[in-house]
Amino acid sequence: MASSLRFLPAPIPHPIHLSRSLNPTITRCSTSDSTTPSIGDPSAADPLATPVVLELRRKAALLREGRGSAVAQPDPPNFEIGWKRTKEIKNEKPKGWAIADVIDKLEGLMGRQYGSAELLAKVGSIVAERARVEAEVLLAGGEVDDRMITEFYRLLKLIEMDLEMVKAAVKEETLAERIEKARARCRQAIRVALSF
Repeated sequence: MASSLRFLPAPIPHPIHLSRSLNPTITRCSTSDSTTPSIGDPSAADPLATPVVLELRRKAALLREGRGSAVAQPDPPNFEIGWKRTKEIKNEKPKGWAIADVIDKLEGLMGRQYGSAELLAKVGSIVAERARVEAEVLLAGGEVDDRMITEFYRLLKLIEMDLEMVKAAVKEETLAERIEKARARCRQAIRVALSF
C-alpha cells in the first residue's frame, strides 16, 4: 500500500491557494504622490523607454482622451434646407369623414355573415338615411358643392336598391354576387364622401 502511494502524483493545490502563495500583495500607506508617475507623462513611467515608444504612448494617451470627449463638427451650409418641409401635410380629417366612417361600417357588415338578408337591408336603409342627414348638414353649411351631394345621393339610392335585391335573392350564388355589388357601391360612396 505504501509503495503504491509513492508512485501517485503529488496533489495539486487549489488555484485560490496557489495565487495567494505565489503573488503576495504589498500595500503602501504613504501620503506622498511624488513617487507615483502621472498618467499623461509616459517618460516618468519607464525611464528606460526609447523615444519611439514614448511617442507611441503619447499618441495612445491622446486617442484615449479623444474617445471620451465628443467631437463637434460644424453643420453643413445647407443643413436647414434639407429639413424644411416642402409640402404641407394636412392633419385634419376631410369634411365627409363621419359619413365615410358610417358607410365603411356597413361595408364591413356586408363582408361578414350578418344575420339575415332582411336584417342587412334594414341596416342599409338606416345607414343611408343617416348619411343623407349628415350630407344635408354639410350642404346647408355651404361646405360642399351641390353636384357632389347629388352624386352621393345617387350612390346611396343604388346601395339601397342593391340591398333590396339581396333581400330578394334565393340562391346563394346570386346572394353573394349582389352583396359584392352592394359592397362596391359602398366603396364608391366612401370615396365620394372623402372628397367633400
